[in-house]
Amino acid sequence: MSEWPTALRVNAFVRAVENAGGSAMVLARGDRDSGVILLLAIDRDGTVRLFERDRDLDGRSRIVQRKPAMAGEAALTDYWQARRTRDPDLWVVEAIVAAVEPLAAETLWAN
Repeated sequence: MSEWPTALRVNAFVRAVENAGGSAMVLARGDRDSGVILLLAIDRDGTVRLFERDRDLDGRSRIVQRKPAMAGEAALTDYWQARRTRDPDLWVVEAIVAAVEPLAAETLWAN
């Protein structure tokens, strides 16, 4: 994986989203250098998908979509705030943009 600090990855992602005509906001800042990033991708119809980087059994990096059994802004807020309680280094980024996956792959999770 690249040696980019997490803060730089998040800043690059926010700029990429804005350049693509969308909007992005950092909801919670974690460890500047190595925090895990939880991405709340909001589609134009209001559907929210949660993504983060994970490792498979062989240690290879992969992007996974988390599907908590909940819907609605309040439930999602409760979910990521509970995650932050367990992991204060967690970054939470919200993005509203078409084709969020390629932007995240190029910035947040680039190797």
